[in-house]
Amino acid sequence: MIRSIAEDVQRAFQTGNMVIRILILNIAVYMVTALFEAFFPSWSQSVMSWIALPGSPATLLTRPWTLITHMFIHAGFWHMAWNMLMFYWFGTIVGDLLGDRRILPVYILGGLTGALAYILSYQLLPSVGSMALGASAAVLALVFTAVATAPDYNMRLILLGNVKIKYIGLFILFFDLIGVRGNINSGGHIAHLGGAMFGFLFVYLLRNGTDITDFVYRIQQFFKRERKPSRQRKSSPLRVEYKAGPKHRGAHFPQNAATPLQYEVDRILDKIKVSGYESLTDEEKETLYKASKES
Repeated sequence: MIRSIAEDVQRAFQTGNMVIRILILNIAVYMVTALFEAFFPSWSQSVMSWIALPGSPATLLTRPWTLITHMFIHAGFWHMAWNMLMFYWFGTIVGDLLGDRRILPVYILGGLTGALAYILSYQLLPSVGSMALGASAAVLALVFTAVATAPDYNMRLILLGNVKIKYIGLFILFFDLIGVRGNINSGGHIAHLGGAMFGFLFVYLLRNGTDITDFVYRIQQFFKRERKPSRQRKSSPLRVEYKAGPKHRGAHFPQNAATPLQYEVDRILDKIKVSGYESLTDEEKETLYKASKES
């Protein structure tokens, strides 16, 4: 049975998109750390101190890897489960709208921005804990990337029905802002805000033709030993969306647009802003999916 489960997980990791891969990695790391804490509690705290992010810059210099490792470990099951649920929902939206290749860069850079915000807060506020861990800042970077890209995108919530994601984002921001003034996890809330601000900044710059996640993608491709054509990067669907805007509406494909596919993506994304994702036809959803794979 164990072998069969391992093969299923390996297959899902190899064939799944980046959302699935990061999800599997977080769950696997949680299971290992939880087992370690259950059976070796005296060693667990010592190990955690070497993979969680220290607030002290002097300590960080001796443990630079914690800038990355801290965003894949969690303090408990519900901490991990809530983060991964949010990550799956909003990571899927970002993947559909901006392309799967931007998931990992936004996750990593959002987590790093949150880490920087936490380290700065540790120097300034007495209520901030000495270590930070969790994927929250990285996840919120993706949440607010989705919110900034398509604020009127509808998400169906239990008991509430369809809710536009801009209101979900507002709800999260509100509680993180008041959490900064609390005595519990104030540094964590500041890190959350750092990740959220990265999501907004990323989309703002992308609308203006600058993809600040591109260098992370280049590093990712370098390790895969693949070469990414520069022309493909410059003609991504999102850049056409925001440069073209609604003035490309009409029955005929405009001569100054890049390709018919990009024009169609532009039209679909504009429709999402007005009516939400649920208003799309199956054909439009398929077109958006194909375009995200090409980006």
